[in-house]
Amino acid sequence: MLVPLTLAVGLLATRVKANEPTPDYTKHVNLFIGTEGPVPGTAFSAGNVFPGASLPFGAVKVGIDTTRWNVSFSANAGYTPDGNVTAITMLHESGTGGAPTYGLIPQMPLTTLEGVNLLDNLTYMQPRVVEDIATVGYYKTQLSNGVTAEMSASHHAGIMRYHYPNDSERFVLVDLSHFIPSTGKKEQWYSNGLIERSEDGDWYSGYGVYREGWAWGGEYRVYFCGHFDTKPLKTQFFSGKATDPYWPNTTDVRHSFTDATTLQGGTVGYQYADRIGSLFEFPPNTTTVTSKVGISWVSADKACQFIEEIPAWDLEATIQAARDQWNTEVLSKIDIKTENQTQLEMFYTGLYHSHLLPSDRTGENPNWISDEPYYDDFYTIWDTFRCLHALTTLILPNRVIGIVRALIDIWRFERFMPDGRSHNTNGRVQGGSNADNVLADAYVKGLQGGINWTDAYRAMKTNAELQPYNNFDFEDPTGSTKEGRGGLQDWKQYGYVTPNRGRSLSKTTEYSHNDFSLAQVAKGEAPNDVGLYLNRSRGWQKTWNNNVTSLNFTGFLAPTYANGSILSYDPLSCGACDWTSYSYEGVPWEYSFSFPFDMKTLISLMGGQETFESRLDTMFIPGLTRSNQGGNSAGTTIFNPGNEPSFMTPFLYNYLPQKQYKSVQRSREVVNQYYNNGRSGIPGNDDAGAMSSWLVWNMIGLYPVVTQPVYLILSPWFEEVKLKLGDEGSFLRITASGLDKGPYIQSLKVNGREWTQSWLSHNDLVGVDGEGALLEFEMGADAALWDTGDIPPSPGALNK
Repeated sequence: MLVPLTLAVGLLATRVKANEPTPDYTKHVNLFIGTEGPVPGTAFSAGNVFPGASLPFGAVKVGIDTTRWNVSFSANAGYTPDGNVTAITMLHESGTGGAPTYGLIPQMPLTTLEGVNLLDNLTYMQPRVVEDIATVGYYKTQLSNGVTAEMSASHHAGIMRYHYPNDSERFVLVDLSHFIPSTGKKEQWYSNGLIERSEDGDWYSGYGVYREGWAWGGEYRVYFCGHFDTKPLKTQFFSGKATDPYWPNTTDVRHSFTDATTLQGGTVGYQYADRIGSLFEFPPNTTTVTSKVGISWVSADKACQFIEEIPAWDLEATIQAARDQWNTEVLSKIDIKTENQTQLEMFYTGLYHSHLLPSDRTGENPNWISDEPYYDDFYTIWDTFRCLHALTTLILPNRVIGIVRALIDIWRFERFMPDGRSHNTNGRVQGGSNADNVLADAYVKGLQGGINWTDAYRAMKTNAELQPYNNFDFEDPTGSTKEGRGGLQDWKQYGYVTPNRGRSLSKTTEYSHNDFSLAQVAKGEAPNDVGLYLNRSRGWQKTWNNNVTSLNFTGFLAPTYANGSILSYDPLSCGACDWTSYSYEGVPWEYSFSFPFDMKTLISLMGGQETFESRLDTMFIPGLTRSNQGGNSAGTTIFNPGNEPSFMTPFLYNYLPQKQYKSVQRSREVVNQYYNNGRSGIPGNDDAGAMSSWLVWNMIGLYPVVTQPVYLILSPWFEEVKLKLGDEGSFLRITASGLDKGPYIQSLKVNGREWTQSWLSHNDLVGVDGEGALLEFEMGADAALWDTGDIPPSPGALNK
């Protein structure tokens, strides 16, 4: 196809620059953004991000674990700014809420055994004496016992360097029973383990067996292999009876030592086996001890092989390799031009956080043999489907291809794709079967790369037609929370989910979107099914009640019984907004805006364009919120910037003629009020990068309408943005002149043509043949009515 001259010149210039050395974007990444909550020094209501060392989608994430007296809100990534260090561990999640998962395979440097019970973290945990230091690929902490610990990571292994004070003893403790603590029935536990060592003690290996955590799932096994650069003076294994390693039940249980070279916790499969570990003591003339630890989910031998990913004992080389990979694979994919250092830091940190999860464990699946890619730690798709996967699709399409293929392969062997998944087990489902939305978004954007779309559609249809067994989750015993759609029997019988099942209103909302996703893929894979699933995607309309009034607006989604009557409720509240509430982590006011595939019908049901606009304005009036969602709440508006159900709401003005400027206004208001480059710079759990990806989209000036090849136009924050589209050398280039005057669009050209629509198609951005595109914005201080073209499509609407 012919490329406009202006675009061709722009693409030529960027292709020439692509041969230059990659700049170091990692200097703009602040790993502590999102580690702190609104109360300085604490992690309560924080972003819960992982600030340690990892590669993009790293199988290993090396960082410190901290504990505190109140473990009910211990950060899921292991880190709390005010906690004492209990270990350095190899496995972490990032940005998640609920009960923690991982914090496994530890080391802890000690300088004395006086007063120490190796079975009680609280007897050896260490305060930090100065602020920790974290940069991409590197973490450093200085403990009150005088030890300075530094660490980095390869894809499957970690390297730790301990500098001991001159006048101390030198120990490294390995307690296999260590994990990030929590409270309640979802707390994870150590179950069993085995540890072996070489005769001289500088090598050790084995496995730990653990169970539960937020996703539940029973027991799982993690293999490890550790190596020291210094031969220990003495190595001893220790054991003690099964206990909780945290307050308050351990002080009466003592460790006992053995000189054996192999130690088993107990009979394989016995969940109350002894806690076991090892204590390594190093010679008194040793100043620095360096250790490498490999992790495998398949065998200790593989864990030992993974150590070779780290060359020699070179911590600095490992750090540089991590920075190089982040620069090459992720951060260089979007180059921005601005003099605003705060915005640079916010943007590249958001881009970094968006690519920590899921964990790429290709070749490390212990449950089946397959040539397909394998990813774990989807934590969770309920959070990430809305805009994170769409960001990765644009700049790293091959990663999304691998993720999609992994989701389909999980279905092949486990009957269902996950909504949440960790430690190789599906769980838990917070709403719909939202892997359907991820697949549909990839499909409509033309991803191929070995994806078997026939199987993909079959996997989606399993979610839509097969009732999953009820796992009787104590938080919602009415249906499956492990996988699939727990309220499917209602959905198929009534076209909506009744209040007899938990989260009925939010499930109805999400099942509607899920079935729209099936209709999108069915257009190419099963044309006879299109009508069936489009019709089912309108199920939300059956719960729309025109008699419900709130804040002088009439017509809301309402929890509806089988006979058509509704549950008495307040559209401004969802109670605890939890698993048994009628809507999950969002009030009915929010969910009533959640139909991007059918905005035409929604606007009509709300009373037309003028009333819709007024109602949308009301979402942003301070002081109207009536529902406290704990760590997921921020601000006092009905719009909740701290949680995913509100993600797209600020930009729905684009569906009104000549109102796009209001989407820009809301975008700027929310980002300026709730995001910053401080430690509390994320307004809620980052949720595997979901919140961070939302910020990245806002600053680029676009927002994806997932499951459609559509992007809403906001306005760019930077003079120039260049997005590299995959690995083929083409770019989406965005320029903005007049930004110093204001954020509102005065005019827009797309590939040299005047543009009057408030949205773009996927082909508009990437080019019909993948050649890229050029967007030229002219900005100003006042709203200009440039958006006189067609509003974004509503492909789920019933044409009349």
